[in-house]
Amino acid sequence: TDWNRTWHTANPDLTQCFQNTVLVWLPCFYLWLCAPIYLLYLRRHDNGYICMSHLNKAKTAVGFLLWIICWADVFYSFWERSHDNVISAPVHLVSPTLLGLTMLLSTLLIQYERMKGVQSSGVMLIFWLLALLCATVTFRSKVLQALEQPSTVCVWRYTTFFIYYTLLLVAFFLSCLLDQPPLFSNSVKDSNPCPEPGASFLSRITFWWITRMMVTGYKRPLVENDLWSLNSEDRSHRVVPRLVNWWNKECQKVKRTDQKTMYSPKQASQNEGKDGSNVEESEILIIKAPKKTKEPSLLWALCLTFGPYFLISCLYKIIQDILMFVGPEILRLLIHFVNNSNTPSWQGFFYTALLFICTCVQSLILQQYFHVCFVSGMRLRTAVIGAVYRKALVISNAARRTSTVGEIVNLMSVDAQRFMDLITYINMVWSAPLQVVLALYFLWQNLGPSVLAGVAVMILMVPVNAVIAMKTKTYQVAQMKSKDNRIKLMNEMLNGIKVLKLYAWELAFKDKVSEIREKELQVLKKAAYLGAISTFTWVCAPFLVALSTFSVYVMVDDRNVLDAQKAFVSLALFNILRFPLNMLPMVISSIVQASVSLKRLRVFLSHEELQEDSVERKGAAGQLDYVSVYTATFNFTVCLKNWFHQVFVLFVLCRLNVLIPEGALVAVVGHVGSGKSSLLSALLGEMDKLEGSVAVKGSVAYVPQQAWIQNSTLKDNIVFGQERKEAWYQRVVEACALQPDLEILPAGDNTEIGEKGVNLSGGQKQRVSLARAVYCDRLVYLLDDPLSAVDAHVGKHIFDQVIGPQGLLKDKTRVLVTHGLSYLPQTDLILVMVEGEITEVGSYKQLLETEGAFAEFLRTYAAHTTAWTLSTDDMMICLLFFVSSASKPSQTTNKEEKLSKKTTNTEAGKLTEADKASTGRVKLSVFRAYLKAIGVPLSCISLLLFFTHHLLSLFSNYWLSLWTDDPVINGTQPNRRMRLGVYGALGLSQGVAVFGYSLAMSIGGILASRYLHQSMLYDVLRSPMSFFERTPSGNLVNRFGKEIDTIDSVIPSILKMFTGSLFNVLGACLVILIATPWVAIIIPFLGLLYFFVQRFYVASSRQLKRLESVSRSPIYTHFNETLLGASVIRAFGEQERFIHESDRRVDHNQKAYYPSIVANRWLAIRLEFVGNCIVSFAALFAVIARDSLSPGIMGLSISYALQLTASLTWLVRMSSDVETNIVAVERVKEYSDTEKEAEWRHEPSGLNTGWPTVGCIDIQDFGLRYRHDMDLAIHNITIHINGGEKVGIVGRTGAGKSSLTLGLFRIIEAAEGHIFIDGVDIAKMGLHELRSRITIIPQDPVLFSGSLRMNLDPFDSYSDDEVWTALEFSHLKDFVSGLPDKLNHECSEGGENLSVGQRQLLCLARALLRKSKVLVLDEATAAVDMETDNLIQSTIRSQFEDSTVLTIAHRLNTIMDYTRVLVLDKGEMAEFDSPSNLIAQRGAFYNMAKDSGLV
Repeated sequence: TDWNRTWHTANPDLTQCFQNTVLVWLPCFYLWLCAPIYLLYLRRHDNGYICMSHLNKAKTAVGFLLWIICWADVFYSFWERSHDNVISAPVHLVSPTLLGLTMLLSTLLIQYERMKGVQSSGVMLIFWLLALLCATVTFRSKVLQALEQPSTVCVWRYTTFFIYYTLLLVAFFLSCLLDQPPLFSNSVKDSNPCPEPGASFLSRITFWWITRMMVTGYKRPLVENDLWSLNSEDRSHRVVPRLVNWWNKECQKVKRTDQKTMYSPKQASQNEGKDGSNVEESEILIIKAPKKTKEPSLLWALCLTFGPYFLISCLYKIIQDILMFVGPEILRLLIHFVNNSNTPSWQGFFYTALLFICTCVQSLILQQYFHVCFVSGMRLRTAVIGAVYRKALVISNAARRTSTVGEIVNLMSVDAQRFMDLITYINMVWSAPLQVVLALYFLWQNLGPSVLAGVAVMILMVPVNAVIAMKTKTYQVAQMKSKDNRIKLMNEMLNGIKVLKLYAWELAFKDKVSEIREKELQVLKKAAYLGAISTFTWVCAPFLVALSTFSVYVMVDDRNVLDAQKAFVSLALFNILRFPLNMLPMVISSIVQASVSLKRLRVFLSHEELQEDSVERKGAAGQLDYVSVYTATFNFTVCLKNWFHQVFVLFVLCRLNVLIPEGALVAVVGHVGSGKSSLLSALLGEMDKLEGSVAVKGSVAYVPQQAWIQNSTLKDNIVFGQERKEAWYQRVVEACALQPDLEILPAGDNTEIGEKGVNLSGGQKQRVSLARAVYCDRLVYLLDDPLSAVDAHVGKHIFDQVIGPQGLLKDKTRVLVTHGLSYLPQTDLILVMVEGEITEVGSYKQLLETEGAFAEFLRTYAAHTTAWTLSTDDMMICLLFFVSSASKPSQTTNKEEKLSKKTTNTEAGKLTEADKASTGRVKLSVFRAYLKAIGVPLSCISLLLFFTHHLLSLFSNYWLSLWTDDPVINGTQPNRRMRLGVYGALGLSQGVAVFGYSLAMSIGGILASRYLHQSMLYDVLRSPMSFFERTPSGNLVNRFGKEIDTIDSVIPSILKMFTGSLFNVLGACLVILIATPWVAIIIPFLGLLYFFVQRFYVASSRQLKRLESVSRSPIYTHFNETLLGASVIRAFGEQERFIHESDRRVDHNQKAYYPSIVANRWLAIRLEFVGNCIVSFAALFAVIARDSLSPGIMGLSISYALQLTASLTWLVRMSSDVETNIVAVERVKEYSDTEKEAEWRHEPSGLNTGWPTVGCIDIQDFGLRYRHDMDLAIHNITIHINGGEKVGIVGRTGAGKSSLTLGLFRIIEAAEGHIFIDGVDIAKMGLHELRSRITIIPQDPVLFSGSLRMNLDPFDSYSDDEVWTALEFSHLKDFVSGLPDKLNHECSEGGENLSVGQRQLLCLARALLRKSKVLVLDEATAAVDMETDNLIQSTIRSQFEDSTVLTIAHRLNTIMDYTRVLVLDKGEMAEFDSPSNLIAQRGAFYNMAKDSGLV
């Protein structure tokens, strides 16, 4: 090449030689390099076949024409040689030949792509673009040559070249178009396919294909139906099996290496027979086990699954890293160009164009990189969730117990999320060092060794940041701990809110929460100080680096002159350096977290699985016996809760021998803990079998002791994935006594059942569980005590209709575990179990005659037989609203709807209000509320400091540009010391301002969150009971957890970043305007474009985020359910269906997540384009005005412009983050507008201190309704109860027994009439005054975590002696004094570490402490053992002799000695008289007594 011709001239041109070789060969080499890789890729990825279309024909034709033209050139060269005897250069032969072959290859590729279903090809597009660009250069010089030297023109070659050029243009245009979709492609079958696979190459690299959704989202909020279905390679059924396969291979590898090291004596022992070799075998296995060292590597499995796709991102990252340094290089050349007035002006335009092209390519590549990363992350999350779910279904019981349900759900939610976050950063591990090295290399070239000063400062900053990060982490842990405690307490309060209200304890608990909250805020404050320091270092680091480098550079040698080129190129490079250095610590901590998650996942996925072969399943043909167990031994770790101790027992079922004939009804009886349920588990294969054999012939259905109910409609719960057979379904429902319940439920069998069946009573759950088994129609039925939770007459009905000899199941084999002795005579066979062994087998008659354990068992229970059969909870609880929390979180039944059996539409069957995904923009009032919570003065101060900081920052860089324009006298700048001093001072004051505003913002944030939390807590506690019924406790806990957390830690930092990036953008625009005023023409246009893109994006992105978070929780609820019901799912063999459902939910969630990542990329590309335009225009106008510009100002303007792109993107990110997060404030404020209860206390109180003194209750025309649009639940009740009377209240379910007590405590306000206690109208009192003076012993004993003392007396208003006396009377004194901490004994959540009986007695102790004149006793429905029940009754008779006692009775025998009994029916008073009179009247009471066997 000739530099004088190509560079140092006003009219540049390339040499002929260069044009004919390099420019022709470049596209050819590109295609030949890519072709083999591309062909391999196409062979692997076959998308179907595209029919020949006009487009394809045209492409092929153009390719052939190009090939022919090249050959024409070759033949012309030969012809020229032979005719003119002019020896033309060999290049005229070589180049066209090569070009011709390449064109042939391109034509073949076009056809091959068509066969493989490629609709638009990037490889070919780039090839045509390259060829076109190279040809354009030649085109220009050929035109110039023809104009300047017409004599040298070769007409033939010119003609062929121009035809070639035209054809290239056509080919390029055609390759931009999109071909039709291939035949048999998935998108045809799909209702709403993702447009990505069918998008053209250009549309894909610019993410144009999502625009349609964005437009929809801009016009109206997006909804579920707008979301596209996932691409098939992102779906669970494609992603999960790949990971599972690799993981299984890993496990196999480890097992194989283990087997080499470990000989197994199993074979021998089986041959030797059963004479004791088993012992030896098990011993050997135990000794050998610890040798297992090598763990299967989950990381390797993940790499093999996702690595290949992820590697593409590394390639993109390398290209992007290198392109990053083009900006500063071009800046250097531009400053050089401005300095040098005699360079030709075309070079300036050339640089500008180059800058624009490079920045655009860099943007495109960076976004592709992020896209690959995010998609990998998404697939990884899908795979992890899928693998965990599949594992959870096969994990053995022992392994399952090692972790709680919550922990396993966390593997899915938290740990999968961590991987997802890490994958976007993981490349920084090698990319950051690469960027640092490159930056240092360019800096060294620029400033020489002085760079080391700056680098030293940077390196010093790293440990400072690391220390801060470590400290922050410890604070975070502390804060999390407080937060967990607070949420735990809140959770308990919300679950037990009923009790808090009945006892008037709200204030005591409010103080407890506030105390924890204060601790949390102390930690937050410390973290805020640290945050301010770290912001200070982060903002000042680049400045300090620049300052140290420049001062060293200037001070070392007088000859070192700081000119614009050195200063601003260095600044641009330092800005690049800042990013990797700050990212590294983040990435490393991210990796550490992910490695912890990896280990947890690996441990979970390597857990033992259930033995596949512990139960033989046989077909239905063959021998008669349906279930056979030969000398089998099982072991099983169980935790048995004893009354006072908790013991872990290695539970072993020994030497079982059972043969159960086909169609038999077998009862299994025995004391608690004798292994009855374990026997059923063994038959299901849920226990580890040590020896022997178990065979079950035919399909199995199982009814567990604790009914497992799914959160779906009642119908789905019964049908359980089978096909729907209407007639059979009706028979099953009637046989299981569910017909009356369906009539009560608001939407019949379409009623939605809450989580864990909260809106069903225990008995209903059990019956639904039984109906599910019956409906499934299997051959063998294993029933684990299904009759215990239902009352006597329902139990009898079910036994007769379903289980018994005449029931629906009469031809099936049934194994029934039971305590109900009345059913035993009708069974075919009875197994008596004692301590894990079957001691007796035989029919009822045979066993009675043998006088063994069974006969004794009968005698023990005969006395209590009424007790056993009378656990009548079912009728009562079915609609009782008075179910307090312990057993039922978020009791959310809309009683009213149930009682008014009006509608059966599906809406009525909806249970709770779901958390609404709010739509539309966030209102300004929310921001105003937040600023008000911070306080106006603080807000103003922080804004002022912010402004100061940015002004100083601008001025210091302006000062630098003035400095670089200082004239050079005798090779040195005279007043550089002054310049340096001012520059340093500006920097330091800037740091002070940063520190100030950072502190002000953080402290303001803490003040705001304290205020918001306190007001929300108060608002929630003041809400009436109906509010808690309607609102799932999950929503409330979410408000106190997630939303408050957002207000604590996220909002302040996001507001800080938002204002920061806003000022950055404004500052940059200002500088560019000062330097090149012409940009003022462009900036408004670009500003409008920017604003439009941003609004456009935020509308869709916000809604997508909401849809994503709404669809996320169903994954976890479903998983939670599956864990609880795993044994049922396995027994019914429904694993596949559940796995499929889980996959569907995950895909449904990713369906919303995927467009949101693409929307981010869409936005980034458009914003970066705006930014790139600003940079290019700044450069362009600088080039135009180079005579009037000083190099310093130009350098300043362009170095600011280079930062602008990043700031713009950041600004949109932040503004949308501010919008999404400020919603938290809105949601916290939401509860201040809901309805509230009456005042807690009236000042001054008009009550005398001892009220009520007599306990005389007068109820006049009393009626109440649950909601203002409902009928009255009870009405016109008028009774007068004298002080000291004992009154029983009885009635069928839903008769209004509980409603009466709720009215008495004003949990529900009266709709009509009045209640007077001792002559005072209770409606005129403060709620706390009323509730603290009368006492209730609720149905479910609720305890809160805390000391026993706190549970009895949260306000500390009684002395220790009084507490002990109360405990003595409630028969707990011995128990409590036996505890190590006595009264300070910590109760666990919900009182789990006490037995139900003890909890019931503690509630009695609470009542004894208050010793009020009115006591309401809501009798416990759960079958509290007879003993406790008698204790409570006797204590009440002795201690509350002179108080008025109202008892809601479920077991009539407890109230037969009361003074009077009130019988309610359908909300009205039916009878009210003494028990003996009522029995004599033979009315409703008589019938109830008869049912209970008392008459």
